[in-house]
Amino acid sequence: MMQCLGEMATWLPLPGAIPQFCARYVDDALGFAVGWNNWYSAAITLCAEISAASLVIGFWEGAQSVNVAVWISIIWVVIIFLNIFAVSLYGEAEFWFASMKLITIVGLLIMAFIVDLGGNPRHERLGFRYWKNPGAMKEYPPQVHGDLGRFLGLFSTLVNAAFSYGGVEMVAVAAGEAENPRKNIPKAVRRVFWRILFFYVLGSLAIGVLVSSNDKGLLDAQAEGRSDAAASPWVIGIKNAGISVLPSIINAVILTSATSSGNAFLYTGSRYLYALAQNRQAPRIFLTCSKKGVPYYAVAATAIIGGLTYLSVDPNGGAAKAFSWFQNLTTIASLFTWCSICVAYLRFYKALKAQGISRDTLVFKSRFQPYTAWFALIYFAIIIIFSGFAVFIKGNWDVADFIAAYIGIPIFFLLYGGWKIIKRPKVIKPSEADLTTGKAALDAEDEHWQREYKPPVTIIEKIWDWLA
Repeated sequence: MMQCLGEMATWLPLPGAIPQFCARYVDDALGFAVGWNNWYSAAITLCAEISAASLVIGFWEGAQSVNVAVWISIIWVVIIFLNIFAVSLYGEAEFWFASMKLITIVGLLIMAFIVDLGGNPRHERLGFRYWKNPGAMKEYPPQVHGDLGRFLGLFSTLVNAAFSYGGVEMVAVAAGEAENPRKNIPKAVRRVFWRILFFYVLGSLAIGVLVSSNDKGLLDAQAEGRSDAAASPWVIGIKNAGISVLPSIINAVILTSATSSGNAFLYTGSRYLYALAQNRQAPRIFLTCSKKGVPYYAVAATAIIGGLTYLSVDPNGGAAKAFSWFQNLTTIASLFTWCSICVAYLRFYKALKAQGISRDTLVFKSRFQPYTAWFALIYFAIIIIFSGFAVFIKGNWDVADFIAAYIGIPIFFLLYGGWKIIKRPKVIKPSEADLTTGKAALDAEDEHWQREYKPPVTIIEKIWDWLA
């Protein structure tokens, strides 16, 4: 999917690229649906991040006695304040938050390696004992046993993974506002694989050797009302290793990370709404800005959705349940965005062919196309269709879980169908797709960037150029 997006974004780097690509190459109705889907996804992710932050606060002693609504209110107000009154600090704050997260995850990976080999207060070598007992592959749901249960357990993790990867497409969405996009976007797209490998795969491996899958502190124990359910697996692993101070530090970083993410999603959600208003696909009131350029009506409309986080106010495990709902809603919205990217690319691929433009002339040419686009599209569609499979297993039916898993599907198609009925846009033929409007100006700007670009000379400059 990222290869597809990278190819389109380097051909025509546009602000808010995805809805524009869909509208140019496929259908104006798809551009409308994706634009509103992205806004709705950002707004719901705001709820998920506030919910996650309120869960994390519950780790510390004394916090459990305070109603979770208090923590939700504090975090919500702080995020709104940062977006309306301190938006000039947004970029600077996000840089430091991102740096903090990067340093923390690198430190955690090193710590996990040392602890696993016995470098902990108990001098106990863990090895891969938890992969043998209780085992690395858990059966899910519990009433499904054997190979089928283990396969369903594996499949269920795809929803979590899709939630975690949500927003990865932003490296190309920002193409229209990035410096030297035709150099930096391909670089960013190629590095997505390595970032996933380093941060997610190694992070999962580290957690897998530090924490048993049936550890009493994990979030699935929330249903039993245990107060330690708010701890992350990193914190649980550190506590189990006998390290006393580090868990609170890590939990504080996780708290700032969740708050930072909520701040980012309120910002991006409000800008999606502003862009929709610019395209005359949302009320014009969302174009109203403050003297500092903040679209405060768009911020307010997005922030109001954050009120759904109060669904967490339930003494019987409501925070974890609400987070699970928000996670499912956000995941389906992200998957629809990714599917739309693949569909837009397939039409882009056909348009290049129909208009006699060789892909060899592209700045960034992805491999094995259009087969990888088809594979990604089908793969994402499978996850969407079967994301709520657990509710159909005997004894597992839950109306709320069913709605959370599948409400995103009718929402997307109602957006698409509604615009199709009202405006009646035609599906764009590949031979008529707009591949050139705005390209001449972008090409001229690209020439400027190429003249201004100074290749790294020293070793330090080359390392920084590779990293950044």
